[in-house]
Amino acid sequence: MRVFLCNSLSSSLFPPPPTPTVRRPQKPLLATPQNPSFIRSLTGAALSFNLLFFSPLSPFPPPSIASDFTSSGSQLECREEDQRIEEERRLERAPELVTNEEIVKEAWQIVNDSFLDTGRNRWSPEAWLQKKEDIIGTSLQTRSKAHDVIRRMLSTLGDPYTRFLSPSEFSKMARYDMSGIGVNLREIPDENGEVKLKVLGLILDGPAHAAGVRQGDELLSVNGVNLKGKSAFEALSILQGPSDTSVNITVKHGNCGPIQSVDVQRQLVAKTPVFYRLEQMDNGKTSVGYMRLKEFNALARKDLVTAMKRLQGMGASFFILDLRDNLGGLVQEGIEIAKLFLNEGETVIYTAGRETQNVKSIVAETAPLITTPVIVLVNKNTASASEIVATALHDNCRAILVGEKTYGKGLIQSVFELHDGSGVVVTVGKYVSPNHLDINGNGIDPDYKKLPAWNEVVERLSKCQKQQSKET
Repeated sequence: MRVFLCNSLSSSLFPPPPTPTVRRPQKPLLATPQNPSFIRSLTGAALSFNLLFFSPLSPFPPPSIASDFTSSGSQLECREEDQRIEEERRLERAPELVTNEEIVKEAWQIVNDSFLDTGRNRWSPEAWLQKKEDIIGTSLQTRSKAHDVIRRMLSTLGDPYTRFLSPSEFSKMARYDMSGIGVNLREIPDENGEVKLKVLGLILDGPAHAAGVRQGDELLSVNGVNLKGKSAFEALSILQGPSDTSVNITVKHGNCGPIQSVDVQRQLVAKTPVFYRLEQMDNGKTSVGYMRLKEFNALARKDLVTAMKRLQGMGASFFILDLRDNLGGLVQEGIEIAKLFLNEGETVIYTAGRETQNVKSIVAETAPLITTPVIVLVNKNTASASEIVATALHDNCRAILVGEKTYGKGLIQSVFELHDGSGVVVTVGKYVSPNHLDINGNGIDPDYKKLPAWNEVVERLSKCQKQQSKET
């Protein structure tokens, strides 16, 4: 199981850990936070194996029709899926069925398949294979000793963020709810490589449970948005919203059960992270829209759009986006906010990693909401999602950076559950800016330490755009 996690938003917890993604191997490897405060500091989590709109003309079939389409082949598939789920539940009910040696080998295999060395050069396939040979000769009489072996094994990687989670630590992480309706989601790949979003855990008597959602149900849509092709993290972002508002979800009960659409009351308390005002500069000759973004929570993009539109209506001809002391939050929100300023087709960020799903470019799909010059304020506490926004706007010649060098936190992590209920957090990728700067450990240098004149900003961005035109 893979769990998407969000960054700590409390400055008291600085420096924050990198943003992870969480997963569990699909097949058991049987027979064939290092810092607990990190977990408590998380602002949210969505369970997933990883980080299309449904046509209103072809609605989901009602339960009576859906059952008619269940062929003998799909019935067999359902039985096989039921057997797989039952096997996982059996292991969860009786983790002692998994030997100590198998747990250690499972952790070793996850690192072997997924770990990305972020520059310390301590990891190599040959050295890691030797580590496995050394472990095979170790006597593991107790589960506690097996866990200690995993801890020591991971410590040799030289990565402070790759670490072991005890069963109690992993359990806390898995139960953490940021959906606002009391569910955690898990991605189950189908035969075509697509993922199904299934309910892994429920808060008893929570909003979703009270509405009839049960563990194992498949989440098909949220507020009419088809979730096909979307990750659990993306589904989480759609589910979230202000407390006491309702969200419509469509679920399929069990593997072959009926499909049901229900309205669920949110209980998440999310406060707006956006503060904005119109300022007059140059003796009243220049109207500047100032926007302070404190964190990237579920309301960040929506409230920033509102602020930008209102400031435009008030006559703002320039904008300042203040990301100082913004430690991050929901990375997907940061990506969507960056897109508000970029032209269609421009790159927001690159991700690099060993696995193919961790190597991709993310681009803007639509025209920008504003095209006027922007100043982004940054400092040493500007991290993670904030750095994604800052580099996206800067490298695409949409903004200049003013202030201090940023923190430099651009790692992607996955949290893998082991079959005894424990887990390992593994660095699997990193963020790279549109200009191919490795953010992690480097940070972003500002263009200016103090606010320049707006005519200087305009001139600098114009030169940048012309230079990019020549290169393309």
